[in-house]
Amino acid sequence: MAMRIVASRPDPAILRLPWHLPLEEWPDDVVVPLPRGLSRHVVRIVRLGSSVYAVKETNDDIAFREYRMLRDLQRMGMPSVVPQGVVTGRESRDGEDLPAALITHHLRFSLPYRSLFSRGMDAEHVPTLIDAIVVLLVRLHLAGFYWGDVSLSNVLFRRDAGALAAYLVDAETGELHEHVGDRLREYDITVGCENIFAELMDLSASGAVQRPIDGFAIIEHLRSRYEALWRELTDLEEFGADEMWRIERRVERLNDLGFDVDELDIVTDLGGDTIRIQPKVVDLGHHTRELRDLTGMAVEDNQARRILNDLASFAAHYDLGREDRHVMASRWMHEIFEPIMAMIPPDATGKLEPAEIFHEILEHRWYLSEQAGHEVGIHETARDYIERFLTARPDEAITGQE
Repeated sequence: MAMRIVASRPDPAILRLPWHLPLEEWPDDVVVPLPRGLSRHVVRIVRLGSSVYAVKETNDDIAFREYRMLRDLQRMGMPSVVPQGVVTGRESRDGEDLPAALITHHLRFSLPYRSLFSRGMDAEHVPTLIDAIVVLLVRLHLAGFYWGDVSLSNVLFRRDAGALAAYLVDAETGELHEHVGDRLREYDITVGCENIFAELMDLSASGAVQRPIDGFAIIEHLRSRYEALWRELTDLEEFGADEMWRIERRVERLNDLGFDVDELDIVTDLGGDTIRIQPKVVDLGHHTRELRDLTGMAVEDNQARRILNDLASFAAHYDLGREDRHVMASRWMHEIFEPIMAMIPPDATGKLEPAEIFHEILEHRWYLSEQAGHEVGIHETARDYIERFLTARPDEAITGQE
C-alpha cells in the first residue's frame, strides 16, 4: 500500500521523516527534546528546517477526523494547535503496517502542565492553571464545540503576563454543534473535574509540588469560575427604560474581562418601559485587537492589557494625551519596547516571548523602585532583569534555527 500524505500548505521536508519506523524508534537527529504532556498515543516533536511539528500516531479515521476538526477550530479563531497534515499507508521495511500519523505545528513558547510545575509553579499557582482552562472551555462552548475529554493533558499553556492562556491540543473526541446545550456543557464540566482532579492528585503524589494540592477545592474553583464566566457572557439582563446606561456598563464589564461584544440582543416591551439585553456573540481578545491595531504586535490578551497600560503611562508622562494614538504608540515602540528587546542576547531570545519579557521587566521595575525609594528607569531595569534573571531561565521555545 502506498503512503499517502494529506496536508494543508504541505512542507516537502515531511517526506524526509523516517515514516518506515514506529514513532517510538525515531532517531535523536529527528526528535527535538521538547517537553510534551501525557498522551494515550505515542507523540514526538520533530524539527524540519525552520519548522517544528508534533507527530501523533493513531488510526486513519481518527487522524482525518481530528485533522478536519482542528482546521474548523482554526477557521473559527479558537485557541488550538494548527494542523499540518495526516500520513497514512505507512509500512515498515518488512512490509508491516504502521499506524497513521497526525501532524500539527508546535505551539511556540507553550508548555504542558507538568513542565510548568518543573519550572517553578507550585500548589498556590494551580488556580491560575484552572482559570486558563475555564476561559478555554467557555470559549469553545460558545463557539458550539463539545470537547468530550477536558483535561490538563489535552492542553498546552502559554504565559500571559503572570497568568496563563490555554490552547486545545487533542480534539479527537470533539464535536461541533450549532449550539452546545446545558446537558453537554455539564458533561464536559463533569469529565473535566474528574480528569483534572486525578491529574492533580497524581502530580502531588509524584512530588512535583512542595505543598499538597487540595483537589476538592480546585474542582469547586473550576465549577464556580466556569458558571460565573458563562453567566456574565450569556445571561439575560432586564432593567427599566430610565437605566439605559446599563447597556454600556454590560459591554464595559465584558471588555474588562477581555471580551468584545460582536452582537447584542436588545428587546423592549410594548410600552418601552422594560428593556432586556443579552450578548449573542462575544469573543475574547479585546485588548489583543486594540494593541495589534496600534502597534502590529500579536500577543496574548493579558500581555496586551499590560502593554496598553504602559502605553497610557508613557502618554501621560510625555503629555501626549492629545496626540494621535497610533503616533504615540509608534513613539513608544521606538523609544521603549524596541531598545529593550535589542538588549536581549541572541542566546536568550528563546527564554520567553518578547511581550512576557516586557511584563516581567515592568514587575521588576516595581520591585527595584520599592527598594530604591524612587522610580527606577525602564532601561536600567531592563538591563538588571536581563543580566540577573532572564539569562538564567530555561528556554521555552524551540525553533528551527536552534
